[in-house]
Amino acid sequence: MKPKRKEKPEDESSHKTNDKEQKMKKEELETLLAELDDLRNQKDELYSKLQRVSADYANFQKRAPKQIADTISYEKEKIIKTLLPALDNLEHTLQNANSSENVEVLVKGVQIIYDHILDILKSHGVEQTKALGEKFDPTFHEAMMQKAEPEREDEIVLEEYQKGYKLNGRVIRPTKVIVNKLTTEQSNQQQQTEPQEQADNIDDEKEIPEEE
Repeated sequence: MKPKRKEKPEDESSHKTNDKEQKMKKEELETLLAELDDLRNQKDELYSKLQRVSADYANFQKRAPKQIADTISYEKEKIIKTLLPALDNLEHTLQNANSSENVEVLVKGVQIIYDHILDILKSHGVEQTKALGEKFDPTFHEAMMQKAEPEREDEIVLEEYQKGYKLNGRVIRPTKVIVNKLTTEQSNQQQQTEPQEQADNIDDEKEIPEEE
């Protein structure tokens, strides 16, 4: 019989390497598990926040229409209240119209009411658009008719047919106007006349009055 070979003892360094690798893997696994728990906690927190935001938005959608309606109603009420005194004055004027013998007094009363209403509108940012004597501007004016007055400047507003209004600088109704529209011949004559008129005015200013 052949003698049995003696088994070589396992290398101690190999045992140490395996232990070290296992320890590293265990630490790595623990780190990954900790990170996973952290991510789960973050996910739960974000989900809770999302639910709260969703609930708040749903409540906002329910409240918003009512808040807008209440605001509009309040603004309407405020405007109406400011107009009521003018309406009261108009009522008193109409009541006294039959007994009034002086037409001028009646007209003056109506003019006061008119001015009062304009002041009320101005307090709300509403103003009349100036047009008479101004150069026609389609931004603020709407031409209803054209006339030809050679002595007046071309494209100038001759008459106001209906007042225009602005709200905080924005046109809410253009002024309906009658515009001066000259023919080419009339316009050329006017341009030739203007320099002569200016010269005449300068000469008049240079004249010295005679002493008595």
